Amino acid sequence: MKKHVLLTLSFLFAIFLAGHAQYLPDEEADTLDVDDREDRDIPIMTISIDDIEGEEESHDISSLLQGSRDIYVNTAGFNFGSARYRIRGYDSENTTVMINSIPVNDPETGRAFYSVWGGLNDVTRQTEPLNGLGPHRQAFGGVGGATNIVTRASEFGPNTRTTYSNANRSYNHRMMFTHSTGMQDNGWAFTISGSRRSAEEGYAPGTFYDAWGYFLSTEREINDQHSLGLIAFGAPSRTGRPGVAVQEAYDLTGTNYYNPNWGYQDGEKRNARVNHYHNPWVFLSHYYTPSEDTEIATTAAYSFGRGGSTALNWYDSHRSYDHPDYNLAGDPRPDYYRWLPSWHQNDPEMYGLLTNLWQEGEISQIDWDWFYNANSRNLFTVRDVDGIEGNDVTGYRSKYIVEERRNDRTQLVFSSNIEHIVDPRHTLSGGINVALSETHQFKTVDDLLGGDFFYDIDQFAERDFDDPQMAQPDINNPNRIVEEGDVFGYDFTGNINNYSMFAQSEWILPSWDFYVTGELSHTTFWRTGHMKNARFPDNSYGDSEKQNFTNFGLKGGATWKITGRHYVDANAAYMTRAPYFRNAYISSRVRDHVIEGLDSETIFSGDMSYIVRTPFIKSRLTLFYTEFQDQTWSRSFYHDEMRTFVNYIMTDVDKQHMGAELGIDLALTSTLSGYIVAGTGNYIYNSNPEVTIARDNDFEVIADGRKVYLENYKVGGMTHTAGSVGLRYDSPNYWFAGVNANFFDDIYIDINPDRRTEEAVEGLVHTDPQWDQLLGQEQMDHNFTFDAFFGISWRIQRQYFINFNVSVSNITDVQDFRIGGFEQLRYDSQRPEQFDSKYFYLYGRNYFANLVFRF
Repeated sequence: MKKHVLLTLSFLFAIFLAGHAQYLPDEEADTLDVDDREDRDIPIMTISIDDIEGEEESHDISSLLQGSRDIYVNTAGFNFGSARYRIRGYDSENTTVMINSIPVNDPETGRAFYSVWGGLNDVTRQTEPLNGLGPHRQAFGGVGGATNIVTRASEFGPNTRTTYSNANRSYNHRMMFTHSTGMQDNGWAFTISGSRRSAEEGYAPGTFYDAWGYFLSTEREINDQHSLGLIAFGAPSRTGRPGVAVQEAYDLTGTNYYNPNWGYQDGEKRNARVNHYHNPWVFLSHYYTPSEDTEIATTAAYSFGRGGSTALNWYDSHRSYDHPDYNLAGDPRPDYYRWLPSWHQNDPEMYGLLTNLWQEGEISQIDWDWFYNANSRNLFTVRDVDGIEGNDVTGYRSKYIVEERRNDRTQLVFSSNIEHIVDPRHTLSGGINVALSETHQFKTVDDLLGGDFFYDIDQFAERDFDDPQMAQPDINNPNRIVEEGDVFGYDFTGNINNYSMFAQSEWILPSWDFYVTGELSHTTFWRTGHMKNARFPDNSYGDSEKQNFTNFGLKGGATWKITGRHYVDANAAYMTRAPYFRNAYISSRVRDHVIEGLDSETIFSGDMSYIVRTPFIKSRLTLFYTEFQDQTWSRSFYHDEMRTFVNYIMTDVDKQHMGAELGIDLALTSTLSGYIVAGTGNYIYNSNPEVTIARDNDFEVIADGRKVYLENYKVGGMTHTAGSVGLRYDSPNYWFAGVNANFFDDIYIDINPDRRTEEAVEGLVHTDPQWDQLLGQEQMDHNFTFDAFFGISWRIQRQYFINFNVSVSNITDVQDFRIGGFEQLRYDSQRPEQFDSKYFYLYGRNYFANLVFRF
């Protein structure tokens, strides 16, 4: 922590000296901005998301939302995102994301998913961002802030824009078209937009990208006080997922981008893990302006659609090679630990055989042919199908299938917001929000892989119980056989209703600005089961007991305007938050048992900033501190030592996030600019929570009240420290170019809590090598990357514009940079290395090119 404090003090002293230097008067910059944004009063002196548009690397919140006039936020969102850097270490559930004031965070997890509006860059670039704590007139927000994406038709100026992009990242090609009429004399405004993104294979082998986007916004101005708006959009997508693996698999295949999710079928690559999402939204809005000082916006919105991800499933699996001992039941995935040479390190013959097979590519990928052959030979008779005596069915029972795990969401939202200017120094704002959500979760058979049917039984329950009826997922329909498209395994609906209101008051005085904001909310959720599970007949079917939580939030802040160029800003917030449905149940797939002691979490946060704004330097130094208390952590996995599938639930999990952010934006000359950006944090677990381990197949609680010694371990899986320096040249002839260097450090692996218990080290002494292997937390090496970018614009006949931009990231092609990883939940305390950690690697050299024609 000492280096963090010294770094912060040095930065503060440098900014103080720079802010008190003598500067010449303001000069107007003659530049052509790529998106024609005219209200940019704090120039971004580096490549920004407005210059070269990136692409999402996951279905989590996009760095596009992090774009703002703040140089630190802009750089952290764009330059650092590829290295799994999170601003202040927050997950996306701590940022409220809205579209036209309607929150679009997932009600089940609280997270914001860019895939909902992916590819609609042209119509989602107008944002009202709040980064961190502070006032926002559309929502209370979280400790990570709030972003409102404005898609009202009258807010788009008349414009037609076509775009083609080429890249070697998740997708290779992107095409977009957008046309806006602006508000016409007849009182109508229209905007339409569409996009297409595709790749036969992305950067990682075996991945693919197939995505579309569509958008319509129309508005009718009835009179000076009333307008009606209709907005509809969606982004259907199918993407083949990259994988993550242990280092042994990377070494055996000779690449750090090894992907275990695919294999050849009929000479073509096929990926077993495919995401398929399409969640359209429809908004109907009424805009009311009763006076020049008051605006009221009321919206009703409806979302529906599907979400799903495929995966392999199997029953009675056997896979053999030309070796007398190699005929084992188990996981057929190629990187399953028993298929790795290290599992057979005491058998030199087997070790050598598997090493050769891996290095030659014989067993490193999914063997689709094996699945088809095994299924086509497995003749089987199911007795008393559907519980009907004598209803026997004979056919080829699939041992291997591809299943799709669905999460189809339906949501109805009502929101109304008001802004009222009391006088030039005082503004009031507030709103109400009602969100009624249902998440239908179930599995379907996606592909029988050559078989006739799949027998719907729980193979873990079949093994653990003498009574075969205990393996029935639905005793209302016993002995089910399922075909492609049929639901099986589990089927339930999560019902989540949220009601909230907030109010905010802002004052602007000659030397001080103040604000105070309060929020009150109520959350109700319950589970509705559609299958009556044999192991939990009284706790799996129908509506469960409703869980109710009333919560509040309070935040406030002040800005001291020392001079017209120097400011001190401070904010503080205290709030409680209802637990999310995803973390509330022991095993929501099959039963409605709620975690014992389930309660709201508490969040306290504060920050203080010193800000300088002059014609030649824009800078901000911020110190922040946040505590998350009483969180719940829930996972399910196969526990090797207990030899069963378990639900692992930690309660009273506390975290502490503290650190510093620095952004310095320098105008070195009229054409040359530079920046320095750095962020560092110490994100740690701040408690020793208790854990309950429950067997998934019955009511047995294997462990209760077990202490997990997490205190002072780092919150892993992300970069804690990052920095960037860059230069940019803006030519008077409408072209720009620049370079930047990035530094990443303090990258820790995400730990397995069960390895930090007394039971895990029982029987070991401090000198045992397993002691440090179990308790230590791995830190990845620091690293550097370098990027470059170029852009040019042409104007033809004063009405047509062409923009071309290209960026190259990781120019030096660093491919051994571990940007994160996690310890497997499955482990063996006597052989911790057997279930080694899995790692993520930064992409090597990659590029993104963008060509835009607009008029």
